[in-house]
Amino acid sequence: MSGTDKTSKKTVKTRRDLLQAATAAGSAAALLAGFGINPALAAEMGRSEKPLKAAFSNAGLQATWCAQGKQAAEWWGKLLNVEVTWFDGQLDAVKQRAAIDNMASQKWDFVAIQAFGIGTLTQPVQKMIDAGIPVIDMDTLIAPLDQINVHSFLAPDNEFMGASVTQALATAMGGKGKIIMTQGALGHTGAQGRAKGFNSVIKQFPNIEVLDTQPADWDVSKAARLWETYLTKYPQIDAAFFHNDDMALAAYNIMKARNRTNILIGGVDAMPPAIQAVSDGRMFATVRNPSCRIHGGAIVAGVAAVTAGEKSGQGIPKHVITDGPVVTKANAPGMQWMEDHFLI
Repeated sequence: MSGTDKTSKKTVKTRRDLLQAATAAGSAAALLAGFGINPALAAEMGRSEKPLKAAFSNAGLQATWCAQGKQAAEWWGKLLNVEVTWFDGQLDAVKQRAAIDNMASQKWDFVAIQAFGIGTLTQPVQKMIDAGIPVIDMDTLIAPLDQINVHSFLAPDNEFMGASVTQALATAMGGKGKIIMTQGALGHTGAQGRAKGFNSVIKQFPNIEVLDTQPADWDVSKAARLWETYLTKYPQIDAAFFHNDDMALAAYNIMKARNRTNILIGGVDAMPPAIQAVSDGRMFATVRNPSCRIHGGAIVAGVAAVTAGEKSGQGIPKHVITDGPVVTKANAPGMQWMEDHFLI
């Protein structure tokens, strides 16, 4: 999270007061109803008499989006009496597979997973599904939905996110110039969607030249090394689209050191540092990939499955779109507030 120590303390106090108020009422149902959740469903899926045990994993806590998601899952877990155990993917498919193999050897009320790469976790996830454990898929496909019976898939429209930011950049470029796309992990279906969105827009602008599209695998060090090379190799770069904000801001630091801050920067995730960067002009645009809505939603979905008997494809759709908006200077403060309270 971002902000001063004073702001952070105030936010923590506000959250604590909210939690105490909900607990004093005997249930989180009233609070959930206040968030627009059906009161009858909120009552049904209220706090369990005993804590539920949930296992979570996302691509890697080095990524700020993933770290924020962990905070959101733990926050919503406290509201709904869920004990969350974390298995860090460490931005490495092999390491995440070992973590999920470990997860699958234990008993859980439900689990939620964001895979680093599609098809890398199918076997241990299937083992948990066969054991009757609801598995919520977050942000990127564990496997195609017709090949694995996850409880639900909570994810944004990645193609929309890639296209919307690219369109903003192309418009600002006046439909001409030179652009670079720095991708996430190529096996990540979210990155694949963002690249597809980028390409769908760029093909409409024959006067925009794509100089490079190499992946940096969500790794800020890799992104920085790539951009050291680009700034040496290309005397003209008009815009850059990054598959997440962390990579965008790492590249911006290289651009600033080289006095190349005229490059328009677009990112994805709308994390607090990027919201600030849009507000002060270091980034041109970003779009919200709602980490809090996805990770918190996985808690809500898991609790509803266990305590209210919500069924996949009936009580909850197999695929839940969790879109967030493009972030501009106009809506940045409100976006920051909603993130501070794990709402989007």
